[in-house]
Amino acid sequence: MSNPRGGFGGGTPVVLVLRALGLGDFLTILPALRGLSEAFPGHRRILAAPAGLEPLARHSGAVDEVLATEPLGPVAWRRPEVAVNLHGRGPQSHRRLLEIGPRQLIAFQRPELPETSGSPAWRSDEHEVIRWCRLLEESGIPADPVRLQLSHGGLPRAEVAPGATVVHPGAQAAARRWPPERWAAVVKAEVARGRRVLLTAGPGESELARRVAGLAGLPQDSVREGMGILELAGLLATAGRVACGDTGVAHLATALGRPSVLLFGPTPPALWGPPPGALHTVLWKGRRSDPLADRPAPGLLAIRPREVTAALAAL
Repeated sequence: MSNPRGGFGGGTPVVLVLRALGLGDFLTILPALRGLSEAFPGHRRILAAPAGLEPLARHSGAVDEVLATEPLGPVAWRRPEVAVNLHGRGPQSHRRLLEIGPRQLIAFQRPELPETSGSPAWRSDEHEVIRWCRLLEESGIPADPVRLQLSHGGLPRAEVAPGATVVHPGAQAAARRWPPERWAAVVKAEVARGRRVLLTAGPGESELARRVAGLAGLPQDSVREGMGILELAGLLATAGRVACGDTGVAHLATALGRPSVLLFGPTPPALWGPPPGALHTVLWKGRRSDPLADRPAPGLLAIRPREVTAALAAL
């Protein structure tokens, strides 16, 4: 991790990008990061983000270093040549970057911040990948939104996973968590189909994954927990198919080109879903609701296990 440093006059110039959010949020800005890399080939590329993302960010080839940063927390750098806000619409995130004195700021326009006068306008109903590519395009930097892929090369190889169905029942917000009893029904159907099933658990999700395993009659060693981010990517890279909700694992399956069945609700896939194509089946009942609710979204609960098992069978 970096200590506060920087400056215009010494060493390699820096492009500093703010995206102090989670795994899925990082993966949606990969095309924008690649556009910035090509627009500033002589610059050092620093991503201000949670420290845990550094191994995957460096693996992507679009980032040289991760500067450990909390959401809307201070950015421990001084005077980068270019600061790019891929975190949000501002003004708080804009001000965090203005505090470090960049020579150039790339960000969406905010009327209360004269430094953003003439910058691109924010659009609320825009896919997350398209949004950040458009910010760059309208700032004079080409960015192709299809460049979402991560290389399998260099990832740890999971010998237990080739061809398996990987089910990730967790999600950061309760509104995006499908009930464990329903995931267990899907797991049972996959086992009955003769497929091996592995369950993955992120931080704080072990109990949930173990409950699904117990309900489905799987041995507890079918649960993969405590993995580093590259280990998780290596597991998914060899999987036969992935089933999960609207989570970072869904975006990782997209980036690694693994077939997936994704359950959406309360947020529409038009804003956060995978690119269209045969690899990914999205289940979505067309019902928006509060993404921060403390219970599963009504639209998510409208998805039945038989729909998920049929979609997995068809992949």
